[in-house]
Amino acid sequence: MSNPDLNLLITLDILLAEGSVARASRRLRLSPSAMSRALARLRETTGDPLLVRAGRGLVPTPRADALRSRVHDLVEEAQSLLRPVERSDPGALVRTFSLRTSDGFVENFGPSLIARVSAEAPGVRLNFHQKADKDSLPLREGRVDLETAVVDQAIGPELRVQALFRDRLIAAVRPAHPLAGQKVTLEDYVTARHVVVSRTGLEEDAVESPFLPQGMIRTVASVVGGFATALSLARSANLVATVPERHTATLRDGMVTFAVPAPTKGFTVSMLWHPRLDGDPAHRWLRGIVRDVCALRAEHE
Repeated sequence: MSNPDLNLLITLDILLAEGSVARASRRLRLSPSAMSRALARLRETTGDPLLVRAGRGLVPTPRADALRSRVHDLVEEAQSLLRPVERSDPGALVRTFSLRTSDGFVENFGPSLIARVSAEAPGVRLNFHQKADKDSLPLREGRVDLETAVVDQAIGPELRVQALFRDRLIAAVRPAHPLAGQKVTLEDYVTARHVVVSRTGLEEDAVESPFLPQGMIRTVASVVGGFATALSLARSANLVATVPERHTATLRDGMVTFAVPAPTKGFTVSMLWHPRLDGDPAHRWLRGIVRDVCALRAEHE
């Protein structure tokens, strides 16, 4: 048995509403002959005449009367599904969003994000997940709604990307460190004991290395998994932590910072999401909140 032509539902809805082939053809912008053929197909499909001659007009059969409201509701529902989604009301939103973020993002931007979300959408919860690698599979699988990253070629090409802010590397030490308050030379910097950040635990994979001069060799005393840990060690020992300036502003409170005494590359921190969430009004609202909070922090720094 072949599948029925669902376009006939729209035709049937108009025919039953108008009770006239001529008027229905005008509403659907069809010729009267084309509408007559459509009615013939409807009669064949339903096994019922649907509209029969009564004097100079047409009247519905009992089957047509029984179908009228059901067909109209089905057409209305289908049209509603295919319309662009209207902007949602954040105040009525009940949803949990999962954000996978780079080290330091939550400490710097998390409180402002939660405050803004709580004010606009009390029913929304933000869950933050530590980013252990650059694998975009969690975004593809829907386990993560939004991610922050420094975009490179490892990012999946199908993902949506929008820049949030520019950042750069700086060096941070405790106030009692011999380099604190001094004019630091390149030799001072590379010979000092460093704590570096590497997701793999290997010194050669230090995440700050791509933004330092190629071939620079530092004296590494320790390798840790994140900038928060690196700064915690540097706060308590004579170690230099080279970290992103904006990402770690809160984490560096009370520490002494200085510019890396060598040319460094700046980088852009972006947010990423999967295309399936592009048109979701709630997700668009969340992206707007993240952009606003990051921009506001930039104005105050």
